[in-house]
Amino acid sequence: MDRLRVGTLGAARVTPGALIGPARRVPEVAVTAVAARDPARGRQFAAKHGIAVVHDSYEALIADPDVDAVYNPLPNSLHAPWTLRAIAAGKHVLCEKPFASNEAEAAEVADAARSAGLVVMEAFHYRYHPLARRMQDVVAGELGTLRHVEAALCFPLPRFSDIRYRFDLAGGATMDAGCYAINCIRLLAPGEPTVVSARARLHGPAVDRAMVADFRFPGGATGRIRTSLWSGQLLRLGARAVGERGEMRVLNYIAPQVFNLLTVQAGGRTRRERVRGEATYTYQLRAFAAAVLRGEPVVTTPEDAVANMRQIDDVYRAAGLPLRGTAPR
Repeated sequence: MDRLRVGTLGAARVTPGALIGPARRVPEVAVTAVAARDPARGRQFAAKHGIAVVHDSYEALIADPDVDAVYNPLPNSLHAPWTLRAIAAGKHVLCEKPFASNEAEAAEVADAARSAGLVVMEAFHYRYHPLARRMQDVVAGELGTLRHVEAALCFPLPRFSDIRYRFDLAGGATMDAGCYAINCIRLLAPGEPTVVSARARLHGPAVDRAMVADFRFPGGATGRIRTSLWSGQLLRLGARAVGERGEMRVLNYIAPQVFNLLTVQAGGRTRRERVRGEATYTYQLRAFAAAVLRGEPVVTTPEDAVANMRQIDDVYRAAGLPLRGTAPR
């Protein structure tokens, strides 16, 4: 195989930016098929984006012998079920975050991927941009022993009919945005943290519209995440790490191709950097193709996804909220 043929489940709003546009910049990838439960919408989406094949069901796309890999941007509650079906059909999968509704589902997917020997990758696109590596290098090389790390992702989503506010679809601020902040503090600090406390603001009885959670890492460092879909923090997308020798602040670790600023204060000096590069989604798709076609490693593995989902579950437990994918109390 010298070219990866990808089919996309559904006509989600994220798909043009996350898959179709990047595929035009990654010659090894072709988006060849789309499936939509609404055939008319599927045909319209295909015509707009130059996709040759339209399937009238997700099952048909997964069974298509001319599709090598599946992109899964479905609602959170459908990530694990349809990724499992794609794996069973022998397809590689690029699955949108969060990987599943909860840790148990994520572990089931990871086990299936391991048994099948397929590439299954969680779409934390920011991890593939050079800024993510630069953040790690600064923390490891300049700050000394880490004392505190924090990350935030807050943006306004006042349309409360949005699926991200639906418990039955595994919605909530921690699932949709907080998963990034949790992933970021895990990226910067060594070892897996323990959730110390969590405080939620709710939209409805079981769905968080905002969350603040505190963590402790094995070496003693503390951590904090802030996330919201609707709160007083209308827009916040930064990270911070404090060590014995200095501090790093990062503005916009999520979409650094738009703008980013990394500031380091150490040794009585302040340094500011911008890390340039392509769009995060382009790096991500290139890494996915390299993993499938040449066996190159990826950083957002199923095992890492399980660890991230474990932290999400523990945040919900600490906040007194039911896990996604379970019956609400």
